Amino acid sequence: MNVLIIEDEPSMAMEMATFLRQESFVCSIANTGQLASELLYVNSYDFVLIDLGLPDYDGFDLLQEAIASQQTTSYLIITASGELGNKLKGLNLGADDYLTKPFSLLELHSRMLAINRRKHGLSDPTIAFAGFVLDPLRRLVSFGAAGVELTRREFDLLHYLLLYRNRVITRLQLAEHIWGNLSDDESNSNYIDVHLKNLRKKLALFEPVNWLETVRGIGYRINLPGPL
Repeated sequence: MNVLIIEDEPSMAMEMATFLRQESFVCSIANTGQLASELLYVNSYDFVLIDLGLPDYDGFDLLQEAIASQQTTSYLIITASGELGNKLKGLNLGADDYLTKPFSLLELHSRMLAINRRKHGLSDPTIAFAGFVLDPLRRLVSFGAAGVELTRREFDLLHYLLLYRNRVITRLQLAEHIWGNLSDDESNSNYIDVHLKNLRKKLALFEPVNWLETVRGIGYRINLPGPL
């Protein structure tokens, strides 16, 4: 997932980014509110981690600005203040959760996964589909007792398409989600198609995958009925 970390302490921002990258997140860092505002204007993110105590920008104003432009993004407030009023204000503005400094990186990861499950209506983190089961915590895909050997990119593409199943996801959206910030030219190259072709081939060893559709000239869609 594509994450923007808005944190004015460079060492803390890098620590969070390093940890989350190890968990297969794609991370960008903004150490000022101004840079964060510019990045939010030109890029889309799955998660925004926002420190309210920015030196050049009111954190609540930035949160409102971000939510207005990216309503489907998940927002997690990071604050050095333990005041209940600030936490409630952030939640009332539309944030999904908050963490008070200092916090464990494991707790940060856990909160992000919990937010993701809530937003997509997943009480169980595993996703069952067409005879397969995807486990996002262990990053495994199985068919019955057999494991499906996927690369990191293939797993991330499958997971993202499943979260938004029955919706057409463009190549640009897939590129931004898996690889981070890319230009239109880069997103139009064929590497997305190559990864999806390989993903189809591996899944088809177990079951026909006509539900993984190519929408010509636009992108891809997992077309499966019913809830996740």
